[in-house]
Amino acid sequence: MIERLSTGIDSLDEILEGGIPRGFFVAVTGEPGTGKTILCIHFINRGVLDGDKCIYVTTEESRESIIRQAEQFGFKFSKHVDDNRLIIIDALMGREDQWSLNSLTIDEMVNKVLEAKKFLGYGRARLVIDSMSAFWLDKPAMARRYSYYVKKVLYKWDFTILATSQYAITTSEAFGWGLEHVADGIIRFRRFIRGGQLKRYIIVEKMRQTQHSLYLHEISIEPKVGLKIIGRVSERVEDVALPSEVSRKIKKVKERSEKIVEE
Repeated sequence: MIERLSTGIDSLDEILEGGIPRGFFVAVTGEPGTGKTILCIHFINRGVLDGDKCIYVTTEESRESIIRQAEQFGFKFSKHVDDNRLIIIDALMGREDQWSLNSLTIDEMVNKVLEAKKFLGYGRARLVIDSMSAFWLDKPAMARRYSYYVKKVLYKWDFTILATSQYAITTSEAFGWGLEHVADGIIRFRRFIRGGQLKRYIIVEKMRQTQHSLYLHEISIEPKVGLKIIGRVSERVEDVALPSEVSRKIKKVKERSEKIVEE
């Protein structure tokens, strides 16, 4: 029987046959502001409650920002940090404390994660990397190689990983197709304007060893609750497909990435 880790969102666990299989490397992708970080916060909070060793790497927000967001949903990240049940590695602010990165490199990040895991001790572990995109913004063709390295090294340490990746039409090729290529699962967030109102959606595009739902689901983000799945929606293929310009860019990055890995 497959051991699964709850995402911290009961309705999403139902879509995933009970949660994410232990040891998986899952890509959480989508445009800015769609809910990726909030899903990660739920995942880590549930891990702390379940007694897992929990590490959150933040590359695009400060440690304090992540703690404040968690507090909005009633999650006591500050207390968990003080109790040594959670380590938040700050890769943005460049501080000199133990759990900060001085340079944004894959090697330094992995080494710091392993240091944190040793500090927390033996046992089942959860890791969020939010976001992986920061490591290849100026070299998107390296996304696949970097993602494979992280997955290969950290798998040995009993991590179940959520790694976010941002994309938007305005970010050219910086969304990093390679993360999705090496992932065991892909959870994608989308957003659309419907009747002048912003609507957010989530779909599980891939989760190995899982008979997951293949439907798009509308979500909301609510104070003191967090991410909530409203329900399944029916959309046309053209409503949810990436724009042709973005699809062409993904294909271009894919071909370049495969060439680099082969070399």
